[in-house]
Amino acid sequence: MLTLRAPCLLVLVLLAIPAHPQASNPPTTEEAQNLLNAGHLEEALKALDTLALQQPEPAGVERLRGMAFYEQGKIQLAATAFERALAQDPSDREAMQMQGVVLFRSGKPAAAIPLLEQAHLSIPRTNIDSNYVLGLCYLDTRRYDDARKAFATQYNFPPDSPSAYLLAARMMLRRDYLPVADTFAQKALALNPNLPMAHLLIGQIRLSQSKLSEAVAEFGKESELNPLYGEVYDRLGDAYLRQGDYARSQESLDRALLLEPNSSVPYILLGKVLLKQQDPLMAKMYLDKALAIDPGNYTTHTLLGQTYRSLGQAAQASHEFQVAEQIQADAQPKLETPK
Repeated sequence: MLTLRAPCLLVLVLLAIPAHPQASNPPTTEEAQNLLNAGHLEEALKALDTLALQQPEPAGVERLRGMAFYEQGKIQLAATAFERALAQDPSDREAMQMQGVVLFRSGKPAAAIPLLEQAHLSIPRTNIDSNYVLGLCYLDTRRYDDARKAFATQYNFPPDSPSAYLLAARMMLRRDYLPVADTFAQKALALNPNLPMAHLLIGQIRLSQSKLSEAVAEFGKESELNPLYGEVYDRLGDAYLRQGDYARSQESLDRALLLEPNSSVPYILLGKVLLKQQDPLMAKMYLDKALAIDPGNYTTHTLLGQTYRSLGQAAQASHEFQVAEQIQADAQPKLETPK
């Protein structure tokens, strides 16, 4: 009996062993996309490298590779990948859009414009709106009216409306295009003399130009039109502070605090005012509150350093100055070396 059953057992064992090791299935483009969506960028790139070895290369591989590099902040590698994606499929609008974005981020707005105009696509994953980036490209190439229309489209404003002019002016102020920002804001006011935020914006332009009396006048006009908007009062407090009128500055900033208690700006400015008035203990109270609201603010740490120095607390002062320097260093753009 035993001699008959042993061979049968051996046959069963042999049948259970596969003749050749089974190769694992190669990844699919969909699996690489899922890895990318989950934020597993390195794993996604490895899967895409495997897919790229196939002949022909599956559609979408280079675009996905570009997206992974873009999310890693590797702009040059992303640009190369998107360029390959467009070479493979010139109608790939997402690759077209992202190539325009990386060209803009590489300081080439003129080259980005045709791609962004043609793509005209919003990509939810990257939170990129083509109209916004296109508008910035138009600004940087001095096509100001085209910029106004692009920003208006983003916000669904009629392109020739007061709101469109004011929105464009605000974007221009952010990029320090002060004269043209002023022109557009004045145009907005001409179209609607009671337009909220217009005088505030013009006041900010005047503040940037160190035209303090004009800035105060514009902020005053805005407070009449928009009396419960806290930013009006902290801007007014800033203007008075620069004029050296500390009493009016403190009064305006107190009003700002009542309206915007969760904003760090009026606390920071009050800290400045009180330091000017040689009251470091009170300054520290407001600056501590600003720090609690926004721990990563460079200005707050710098002012706290000055405050501690005034209080004779050298170690704490040195610590705050070091933190401020580190925040400023971390904020500097990191340039990637082209490979």
